[in-house]
Amino acid sequence: MLDVSEPTEALASLRDLTRINRYLGGYSTLAWMLRQLVKPSDEFSLLDVGAASGDMGEAIRKRYPKARVVSLDRKPNHLAAAKGPKIIGDAFRLPIAPGGFDLVFSSLFLHHFEDPAVVELLREFAKCARRAVLAIDLERGPLAYRFMPASRWLFGWDPITLNDAPASVQAAFKQEELLKLATRAGLKGARVRVHRPWSRLSLIAPV
Repeated sequence: MLDVSEPTEALASLRDLTRINRYLGGYSTLAWMLRQLVKPSDEFSLLDVGAASGDMGEAIRKRYPKARVVSLDRKPNHLAAAKGPKIIGDAFRLPIAPGGFDLVFSSLFLHHFEDPAVVELLREFAKCARRAVLAIDLERGPLAYRFMPASRWLFGWDPITLNDAPASVQAAFKQEELLKLATRAGLKGARVRVHRPWSRLSLIAPV
């Protein structure tokens, strides 16, 4: 529902996504991934594809003050709250020169697409990355599927979030499935790790 909702209707669910990332493993998974590749004092560039409100990019800037993070999304209203440089664009045809960024990253994005499209996206990401393709997504399973409805009384989730979260888990991946898709995309050195209890998957793929 978030992808087709009106801008004013989307705001509460976008805020929910920020809370989910902050408290339910998004930022911690991202921090673990970046520790594998860069130091806090390093200079590097990162393109955040499907960035929405840009909260993951902001989390990167706080930990890595010399990082240049650019947020990209196809929906201008989703990007409205994003800080720093931002681009309205199509993830399947990134308006980026080959090797234009050290790292190309997406969070909770790949599960929106069928497997052939995921392979296409990862290939497109790899074209634009000098060092690595990174992705965070959901691990499909019963705990993640039931969590949002069960915790509504505690967190007060928006109705769009309550609809989209279980649907996203149903459309998500198992560890070996995401790894196979990365391999099909030509990312031969890809590694996929499960991050529990958050039901998150991290993909790190050198290019």
